Amino acid sequence: MIDTTLDSIHHVAVQVTDIAAAVVWYQKLLKCEVAYEDSTWALLQFANLSMALVLPGSHPAHVAITCYQPEHYGEPKLHRDGTSSVYLPDPFGNFVEMLKPAATQTTDKS
Repeated sequence: MIDTTLDSIHHVAVQVTDIAAAVVWYQKLLKCEVAYEDSTWALLQFANLSMALVLPGSHPAHVAITCYQPEHYGEPKLHRDGTSSVYLPDPFGNFVEMLKPAATQTTDKS
């Protein structure tokens, strides 16, 4: 049987040079909540998806797709929030992150 379920966008990530200033700017302009913030990245929650604010050099600007088997695309990197992912460049210079959500992580770290 072929799975016809559409993929889900987990978040989009945009690069900014100052996380705190970007959070203030986006919150003044848009109705969103801060799900997470530190000096290296922030996650803004909207009604339909999240937006990550990332520093240049730490993460590329990208679209993250929920993916329960990112290892099909390469060696997943475990992130501090419990997610794991693989970044894939598309033929046009953009990046797609195949992201396994934290809730689906196994407890076996071996």
